[in-house]
Amino acid sequence: MEFLAALAEHAFLQRAVATGLLASVACGVVGSYVVARRITYVAGGIAHCLLAGLGVARYLQVTQGWEWLHPLYGAVVVALLTAGIIGWVSLRWTEREDTVISALWAVGMAVGILFISLTPGYSQDLMSYLFGNILMVTAGELWLIGLLDLIVIALALLWYNQLTAVCFDPEFARLRGLKVEALYVLLLCLAALTVVVLVTAVGLILVIALLALPAAAAGRLSRSLWQMMIGAALLTALASTGGIALSYTSDLPSGAMTILLAAGGYLATVGVAAVRERRGNGG
Repeated sequence: MEFLAALAEHAFLQRAVATGLLASVACGVVGSYVVARRITYVAGGIAHCLLAGLGVARYLQVTQGWEWLHPLYGAVVVALLTAGIIGWVSLRWTEREDTVISALWAVGMAVGILFISLTPGYSQDLMSYLFGNILMVTAGELWLIGLLDLIVIALALLWYNQLTAVCFDPEFARLRGLKVEALYVLLLCLAALTVVVLVTAVGLILVIALLALPAAAAGRLSRSLWQMMIGAALLTALASTGGIALSYTSDLPSGAMTILLAAGGYLATVGVAAVRERRGNGG
């Protein structure tokens, strides 16, 4: 009740909840693709490369006076670039994919740390992207998140059948004449943009957990991909809203609370699925 009363009064809480709800839609749709295609590790590599984009954009903003260059703009550019590189490598040198992802992961983090250290002053806003602080989301960031969300959802739903085929049976999709390689790169780009959206909610360190856990939980109780998407979006919305509420009332990190709630939801679905399986086997 305390949180609901504060929600009606404070604009920053309203922006935080709106951010969580917007992020949950993209997370539910794209997270389901990522889990179904089993490329969570690829999304993890993309996520950690974002620090380079955040650091460079912040450096140029401070030292060159580019006030218009928001750190999230740099994150979007680096995310898409990294997705393109990983997609190109995985399609041509599959055996080297893990090596390239590890290298990009390390280089992205190193470049980000370097430019953060070169930027005058204390970059508190970048630390919020690293660890997540949804309570500090500004109105401008909310609009940007909403725009990215619309792009992700539009593309994911427009290519729903094709992406589903690529996720579950790429060989069959290739035989049907689909451009599997191009669709795979599209999926990586959607994952990259979703990671950017989720960074504002839980930070770079925890973003993969939020992308994977709700989708994995929903997948245990769903019979189709679209049901999995809806379930994952609902679970993400519950986890993010609950995380914000617990963060506000107990003065705990919102990102960590969100992930713990998502993990709790996953464990609960594992238990429910186990009970269903036991009943189905007559145990």
